[in-house]
Amino acid sequence: MKINLLSFGVAKDIIGHRFMDWELPEGATVADLRTQLIERFPRLEALASVRMAVNSEYAHEEHLLEANDEVALIPPVSGG
Repeated sequence: MKINLLSFGVAKDIIGHRFMDWELPEGATVADLRTQLIERFPRLEALASVRMAVNSEYAHEEHLLEANDEVALIPPVSGG
């Protein structure tokens, strides 16, 4: 199945794209996606606190993904 991946901040810098399509097997979870992303982009592992939002809502690792879901990688933000 195909999902739409959005990346922001340092995650975008690591991946090199703001938007991209990503293929996953049926029944994949957010955790499965995280594992695949780290395999392809090892520098993402250093961003342990990156959150993932599925269709504009923060998702837990066990969240089941569906075809055409929009998954955003949201790195920690600092500032004042």
